[in-house]
Amino acid sequence: MDVRRIWDQSPYSAFPDLIRYQDRWLCVFREGIAHAGDCGTLRLIVSDDGDNWHSLSQLFSESCDLRDGKLSITPQGQLMLNTGELCDSAAGRNLRSLSYFSDDGVQWQGPFEIGDPNFWLWRTEWHNQVAYSIGYGKERFVRLYRSEDGKQFTTLIDSLYDENGPNESALLFRDDGSCLCLLRRDNIKGKGGDNGLLGIATPPYTKWQWRDIGCRIGGPEMVALPDGSVVAAVRKYHFNSEGKYESEWLELCWVDDKNGAFETIMTLPSGGDCGYAGMVWHEGLLWVSYYSSHEERPSIYLARVGLT
Repeated sequence: MDVRRIWDQSPYSAFPDLIRYQDRWLCVFREGIAHAGDCGTLRLIVSDDGDNWHSLSQLFSESCDLRDGKLSITPQGQLMLNTGELCDSAAGRNLRSLSYFSDDGVQWQGPFEIGDPNFWLWRTEWHNQVAYSIGYGKERFVRLYRSEDGKQFTTLIDSLYDENGPNESALLFRDDGSCLCLLRRDNIKGKGGDNGLLGIATPPYTKWQWRDIGCRIGGPEMVALPDGSVVAAVRKYHFNSEGKYESEWLELCWVDDKNGAFETIMTLPSGGDCGYAGMVWHEGLLWVSYYSSHEERPSIYLARVGLT
């Protein structure tokens, strides 16, 4: 395993995603002053080899905070970036989910407002020319959306899951057409009610079966390997005997979608404020972008992992 810090040029660099586009590596992440509460921007960096990185573009939102940019490639070969825009005012906090599009990662078209107001469309996955995304909001349930262009999303399932505060998610479409969903929950901390869930559905993805994976997770992401096995990257948490939070770290795990089993592969160098991986399988290696604050301030890291 090779792990290196690839960006640390702001007080707070976090929530990255990774993609391979036009034979180059692209990584997007939020730059700001702290975890929240300031007007963060999205920076996109690029590398030919994964070792040497430079800034390619930066997206701003006037007086608002852009967070958790996620990258995908449309059926037409465009780069798509979706993000949440948090805006604070005297009337309270409002959120819009936005999408942007680019042919080169430099010039961007958008933003396009997607989904419903105050619903955070977390990540976009394309399957058979259709984009799918799960959004969550203040009402503490998740909603499944679909789109044919990434610019206008319609509701596929109004309430996909509504117990114990579901929110962040990862979708993975299998070769047989089935879809897996790894879902974070935040409610009864340290007492099992906040354990993550693994969901599975077949087309048209309107009926889901859910299994408790036995642990609390954050910032989930999944990727399928060439042999069909599934790897997840998740933030894990430790609570003491009194149910109080003590620490967190980033793990890679095997996912068994037949019985919901979740088996740790390894812990990546991480600690403190950390997690939120992006993953790409490329030429026999798992490439993982993530952020961590175990070395000074929160920074962006890249791991290259060989799996057997």
